[in-house]
Amino acid sequence: MSPRRSVADTRETRQRILDHSLAIASQEGLEGLTIGRLAAELGMSKAGLLGHFGTKETLQLAVVDAAAEVFLREVPRRVKQLPSGLPRLRDVCEAWVSYLERNVLPGGCFFTAATAEFDGRSGPVRDALAGMNALWRRDLRIHIRRAVSDGDLPAGTDVEQLIYELLGIMLALNHFLQLEKDDAAPARARRALERLFRR
Repeated sequence: MSPRRSVADTRETRQRILDHSLAIASQEGLEGLTIGRLAAELGMSKAGLLGHFGTKETLQLAVVDAAAEVFLREVPRRVKQLPSGLPRLRDVCEAWVSYLERNVLPGGCFFTAATAEFDGRSGPVRDALAGMNALWRRDLRIHIRRAVSDGDLPAGTDVEQLIYELLGIMLALNHFLQLEKDDAAPARARRALERLFRR
């Protein structure tokens, strides 16, 4: 086997582990990832699986990064052609609703579940989740401030309050889709968002 093929095989195996781990973690949480389970389900040895990540925590951190990549692809990158401001904020929120509505990950919003799992803990995984959430709030803040400066939102808009309410709508949407299996939830979220932007 050529060195190039060996590198490609290693990359493919690592991606297969990450994809499977992300599917499990979105449904059962990051603690649901055990080396023994993954090795058995993927037809690998524990040593072979550990060779790609070293520790469970390293695997968990890689899964957080993989989940972030999925979210970026499905939400902000879908509307990146629009200038920042209210039109882009509206489209970002629509992409966000669609992402949850389409059940891109089998357990719904990975970050909602993982944050609830790790918010009371300390350590690198909690820090990674907090960092991802902070980056997302920063992006929302940019769009809201631009919408205010463009005159599309009132000059007195409380930016942090609006971010809080946007996140609240999406948390409720994830809850009603995942726990309640409520097919009407996306329409409710869209109405709530429209009221928020009209206000």
